[in-house]
Amino acid sequence: MADESPSGALRLILVAHDRQLLDVECDEVQVPGSQGVLGILPGHTPLIAALKVGEVMVRQGRSERYLALAEGFVEVAHDVVTILTDSAEHPEEIDVEAARREAREAEEELMAAVDAGWVEAQAKLERATARIQVAERGRAGAGA
Repeated sequence: MADESPSGALRLILVAHDRQLLDVECDEVQVPGSQGVLGILPGHTPLIAALKVGEVMVRQGRSERYLALAEGFVEVAHDVVTILTDSAEHPEEIDVEAARREAREAEEELMAAVDAGWVEAQAKLERATARIQVAERGRAGAGA
């Protein structure tokens, strides 16, 4: 159990297909599970779960930070939370105007889509919405 955190905190490792975004000690992690938000605290039962597009919240003390997340998986074992995803972004990496354009385009596609096109447009809208939310949270936190 060498990976266990000796301080009673969690270790969060977040890896996208092209880079490692985080390897930090924290007090809590919330991830967008495919069946709802999963809150993970030290001592959490081991699990592996699918993740959907959304926000990851990382709490360190009283400070919270958010990242935009694509689909992926989370594993929790021995106070180590490992997130593997297609992509993830810190708030400062998000072009909010581009994300808003993507959201508008996705909404237009949803209005015209049928069958598989609707599913793709919905996924595009969810991703753009998550990116906008994370970027706005990041701006609010930077101003505090």
